[in-house]
Amino acid sequence: MAEDSSILVQLRDIATESQAEYEKLQRELSELTVLLRQTIAESEKMAQRNNQVMQKLREMEMSIDTYSRADIRSIYATAQESQMRLFMMREQVEQLKAKRANLERYAQHLVRLLGVIGHLPQQIDSAGNGRDVALLQDTAPQQAIIKIIQAQEDERLRISRQMHDGPAQALTNLVLQAEICERLFDRDPTQARAELSNLKKMVNMVFQQTKGFIFDLRPMILDDLGLLPTVRRYIQAFQDASGIQVDLQVAGRERRLRPHVEVALFRIIQEALTNANNSGHATRVKVNLDLEGDTIMVMVEDDGIGFNVDEALAKARERRSLGMAMMMERVEMLGGKIEWQSQLGQGTRVRLEIPAGANVERSTT
Repeated sequence: MAEDSSILVQLRDIATESQAEYEKLQRELSELTVLLRQTIAESEKMAQRNNQVMQKLREMEMSIDTYSRADIRSIYATAQESQMRLFMMREQVEQLKAKRANLERYAQHLVRLLGVIGHLPQQIDSAGNGRDVALLQDTAPQQAIIKIIQAQEDERLRISRQMHDGPAQALTNLVLQAEICERLFDRDPTQARAELSNLKKMVNMVFQQTKGFIFDLRPMILDDLGLLPTVRRYIQAFQDASGIQVDLQVAGRERRLRPHVEVALFRIIQEALTNANNSGHATRVKVNLDLEGDTIMVMVEDDGIGFNVDEALAKARERRSLGMAMMMERVEMLGGKIEWQSQLGQGTRVRLEIPAGANVERSTT
């Protein structure tokens, strides 16, 4: 009987927490609905402005000989910027819709949970055990789903921004260069050949940028060869692009890990190196990767300017889009732990541990 009483107390606590969580969700859903309505209205206005810009672009293309090179460049840039802004705004609308749908599903789950709890005391009294109680305590998967969906949305937003700043902008310049070449063929063939030569160089540059962009999104060799070859290749590319010296040290035999573990470890190393370059302004980075045993350890240490860890973690919890928040979520989802050590002017050290998993793939050797 004492055990049953303890179970009932736990159930009441769960019910109280679930009710508070439900009320919080309702407030968030109300705020989210208002934000979504405003975002949709802004998206519609942006679509109208984009139609006007595209109309001006079509008019220019119909009489391109009457426009100067500067005017052509300006109109194409304006059109590209308008289209990308509209794309990002529509993407934001879809993200808000997905978030609202996810919160609504979670709210429905809480309603069902509260309904079941309301009937459990009679079941426990009659059955004499608390076997069904464990089912009520398993709300962690719902939280994990929320984190996964939010991480996917954040990743899509990051990709759209990179597309805008990278390939999309470069392709706009290619179109402009091609238009200039076309105009010069009849007027000045020599200059047209020179412009074609420049166009060829630009196409090759965009091709290399796109290859790098694809590698950043999802390195194919991660699936084919595994974590270590992918990390080595990424470090080489990172050194070439940033000028930062990166020293990689590996302990333990090279082996394949579970795919989701390899992806998480690669993304975390990638994020740590990006932070060392963009935020830390480092000149040298050390990456230690320990593949020995059932726990994988990674440590990334740089000689950058450092930061206040407590303040950065507080901001990361408030703004999920920050790199630190993404790193924490990846590690927590896999049952690992991560910590930062840093002081202003003394560099940064990131250390994490992730279970390798019971089923380890064959060695790559």
